[in-house]
Amino acid sequence: MVIKKGKERLVIVGNGMAGTACLEEVLKADPDKFDITVFGAEPHNYNRVLLSQVLTGEKTLEEIRLHEPAWYEERGVRLFAGCKVKEVRRGSRVVVSEQGEIGYDKLVITTGARPFIPPIPGVDRDGVVTFRDILDCERILSLFRKGAKAVILGGGLLGLEAAYGLFKLGMEVTVVHLMDRLMERQLDKVAADLLKADLEKAGMNIILNKETMEISGEKRVETLRFKDGSSIDADMVLISAGIIPDIGLARSSGIHCEKGIVVSDTMQTYDPRVYAVGECVQHRGATFGLVGPIFDQARVLANHFAGDGRLVFKNQPASARLKVPGVDLYSAGIVNDNRETSSIEYLDRCGGLYKKIFIRDDRIVGIVMYGDTDSATALYSYLLAEEDISDRRKNLLFGAAPGKASSIEDMADDAIVCGCNGVTKGMIVRAIEKKGLFTREDIKKETKAGSSCGGCAPTIDRILEATLGSSFQGSPVPANICGCTKYSREDVIKNIREAGLKSVKDVMETLGWETVGCEMCRPALNYYVSMVWPKDCEDDGTSRLVNERVHANIQKDGTFSVVPRMYGGVARPDELRRMAEVAFKYRVPLIKLTGGQRIALVGVRKEDLPKVWKDLGMDSGYAYGKALRTVKTCVGSAYCRYGTQDSLNLGAEMERRFNGLWMPAKVKMSVSGCPRNCSESGIKDIGIVGVAGGWDIYAGGCGGIELKAGERLCTVKTAEEVMEIAGALIQHYREDAHYGERTFKWINRIGLKAVKKAVVDDAGNRKALSARLEEALAAVRDPWKEAAGRKRFAACPGLSV
Repeated sequence: MVIKKGKERLVIVGNGMAGTACLEEVLKADPDKFDITVFGAEPHNYNRVLLSQVLTGEKTLEEIRLHEPAWYEERGVRLFAGCKVKEVRRGSRVVVSEQGEIGYDKLVITTGARPFIPPIPGVDRDGVVTFRDILDCERILSLFRKGAKAVILGGGLLGLEAAYGLFKLGMEVTVVHLMDRLMERQLDKVAADLLKADLEKAGMNIILNKETMEISGEKRVETLRFKDGSSIDADMVLISAGIIPDIGLARSSGIHCEKGIVVSDTMQTYDPRVYAVGECVQHRGATFGLVGPIFDQARVLANHFAGDGRLVFKNQPASARLKVPGVDLYSAGIVNDNRETSSIEYLDRCGGLYKKIFIRDDRIVGIVMYGDTDSATALYSYLLAEEDISDRRKNLLFGAAPGKASSIEDMADDAIVCGCNGVTKGMIVRAIEKKGLFTREDIKKETKAGSSCGGCAPTIDRILEATLGSSFQGSPVPANICGCTKYSREDVIKNIREAGLKSVKDVMETLGWETVGCEMCRPALNYYVSMVWPKDCEDDGTSRLVNERVHANIQKDGTFSVVPRMYGGVARPDELRRMAEVAFKYRVPLIKLTGGQRIALVGVRKEDLPKVWKDLGMDSGYAYGKALRTVKTCVGSAYCRYGTQDSLNLGAEMERRFNGLWMPAKVKMSVSGCPRNCSESGIKDIGIVGVAGGWDIYAGGCGGIELKAGERLCTVKTAEEVMEIAGALIQHYREDAHYGERTFKWINRIGLKAVKKAVVDDAGNRKALSARLEEALAAVRDPWKEAAGRKRFAACPGLSV
């Protein structure tokens, strides 16, 4: 391991949100002071705040990733991802990991926390899970079965977000909580009752004052039994009973620990060369479970390392919001009446509106708001500043509208605006003034405020308005494709076409990209180049998302799923035989029928992928890519007594024609032989329904997280017309949609009338679209056949994860 001479050696153990925050702040304070090594026990680093959105499918791991490996390389930081640290030898100042030893001059421990597992008999039974990291998320999804009974033990913040995620997926959800109210640390009884009522109204079951005594079942969880003798059935139990600081490494290394790793106001442990930050620490008797204080700790650490030393960590009251759509909830500080506090409150039970401020010695010490949280940020600034509010008690809840700039001007500079990333009002104002920022996207790129849950977006806009005055024109959706460039999608495509740019590298060099790109712009550029120059483009494997790089879907254990193409959902006996033989030969643990009428081989080892593809001898099903996934069919008039049209053959023909064509996002199609619509054509990107004498063509449906019925585009008489219009529609979508934009969002944006005019009414334009489609289809190559034909696995481009 090469160490840079003349620099102090800084080792950070932990690559989660705390470790990443420390690294970012240290680099920001002095990028050249340290030779830095980072160890991460998990293979990925990601925003843990957004895990519930991964659970619901709203976001992917790629979308919540904090930094790609290239980011570390650009900054000269050695990263050991998926590498656990086994020991710290403080005497010789050496960190011992699974991949060797490295010395340090300064060591930062950010090992986080682990879930608390109550000592309940049966807690180790199959089907009992926690919800703490991405593996937990994947484990939960592997157990998911629509309509199954999921029980969440714990009605705190994380437990309710997990409960909502499972409920959104279609499970029957019951939250079992030991206490007399939900979120008892953040809500008083009134707010908790309103929350319970809203969750029950949405369809969740809430059980309070229940102590679980046993989780029983023969092979896996079946029943929960409570102390009062009652019980409920369960197919899955998710435990969310709190967290415990992970101090195992520190304690075994002789570092002083109590509940957590004991640190000073500068995050220093009892060993002056060792520091700790995050959920693993204990500061003045307190431990931490929310992310806001962690970013403060990281800034203090970096300030101390830079030799400034003016910052010290002060544990301030944390604020919390529940990330459940339809629930507007805010809490901060003390939320229970006691002899030392008075309160101001407003309650409208019918309207679901509740506001309460807890006051001690004429200063706000706590806030609970439900149903309307617009004034929460301004009130929180009073709380942090410990400001005397005796002369404004009458106006605190119903004074000047908090959305006006005046209330932002009253907000203290150290008031937290973005709790997810620990960004204060002062940090945002300084960024606006020094960097010349004008939009919310500018703020997000520079400070990270608003880049997580998005709850602070209105406050950011109000700060922009108060700081810029008339120069602020609002924060529209950015025209540029990401924060790495000033160019819009249209600018990029125009330059690709006119300058003959045929690779991601060409685009970045020609247009003067400010960075090496990010996970948003690089895949987009790669797609736009291939869309404009289908025959001559240079595909960049490093600019594809992981599943597209390996031509298969990666699973939680590092294996892959392989889904061969079965045109129209039909398989020949010899294909079924080959799939079975492959499953036996390569010991595939799971054969699964997918929702798109396909067969998935799940659990294929990485090194076996090309051999599996070769032995199958079938086309790639593209179940991993932004391409045509499947064309779902019913048997239609060929076999069904109700069928009016030959859906089976038309569906297979459409799938053969459009197979392997890269799209802005995944595309699902369906052909139904009659209006009974057995193949669910109404919720597909393109749905075809057989009617008497012809076919109805629908567009823009979606059956995923956002459920959207397709809109009828037109009715035609022949299968040939279906093929022509569907092809023109696909090419119009390929050329006009933003990368990552599903068809229903694209159609909502430009309007169905515009789509119909382009592909149905204007025959000349339809013909031109069809011609460009033919050019793109001529360049399609099956990646499985190309990869399987190579002699060595390593020769397959992009097959590294």
